[in-house]
Amino acid sequence: MQRVIRIPGRRRDAVLSVLLLAMALPGLTGCQHGPPPTVQIRIATGSPTAVYYAFGQSLATILNRELPNVEAEVLVTAASAENIQLVSAGAAELGFTQADALPTVAATPPTMAAVARVYDDLLHLITTPTSGIRTLTDLRGRRVSVGAPGSGTEITTSRLLDVAQLGGDAVRRERLGLDDSVTALRAGQIDAFFFSGGLPVGAVATLAAQRGVQLVDLGEWSTPLRAQHPGFYVSRDVPRSVYGVDPVTTVANPNYLIVRADLPAGLVRDLTRLLMERREELASAHPAAGRMSPRSAINTTPLPLHPGAVVWYNAVKP
Repeated sequence: MQRVIRIPGRRRDAVLSVLLLAMALPGLTGCQHGPPPTVQIRIATGSPTAVYYAFGQSLATILNRELPNVEAEVLVTAASAENIQLVSAGAAELGFTQADALPTVAATPPTMAAVARVYDDLLHLITTPTSGIRTLTDLRGRRVSVGAPGSGTEITTSRLLDVAQLGGDAVRRERLGLDDSVTALRAGQIDAFFFSGGLPVGAVATLAAQRGVQLVDLGEWSTPLRAQHPGFYVSRDVPRSVYGVDPVTTVANPNYLIVRADLPAGLVRDLTRLLMERREELASAHPAAGRMSPRSAINTTPLPLHPGAVVWYNAVKP
């Protein structure tokens, strides 16, 4: 038989008051558990018309959809060098960067690690058919955008111009981002511009479709660049099918997705898994994302892989 305990009126009222107070104040009972804290993932990208931004937007969509309690968003930046600074300072959790930017601006490398090598950036030198610029050395004395301050484009371009003995005042340099470079070329305010990005670069494709442009061949400069800066630069082709202009060979260097070193290993493992398992979806945002593979992704010199990324790569390796 179930025993029923009856509480006299005054005592019953007092007990009820205590129970109501306990229910109203979290922490007075052991049964009250709030939802897990939200994890913010800020992804440092680049210009809204370039590859980093398209890639980052698609990645943020995947993370928000598939990782509970994660809120991912993209940051518009000047690209590589600024992205390194943001991740290093804790102002972003993820970021894209060219490999050649890392030794230049990473003042505190222990604060960063790599998730993956994602694809190769190709250096574009864009001009008009009537500019008379056919080779790199034709830039002497010309007005040329070398990339925005804080961008990987500016780093690679400055090294290239130095190797070609076009440093100092040999070229009239403008420091413009991709969108401003396109606008300035259209308006005749510059004679050419550089931009480093994965194929195809949307803004360049639009410009080529709307008016005549010309890509300048830079293939002969990969070897001297690599001699002065070992470990990064190789030659890659830009076929006619990309922009509908004459094919060229140019300078390429790897791109990495970097991460704050203090992010939990489990979170970075899941980030790495989704980055690799959702390649088809990422490629629909930009074809460069479809070129990733676990075999090439682990080559992130000079940055070490994050321990969480290592766990995932070790689990799937042959």
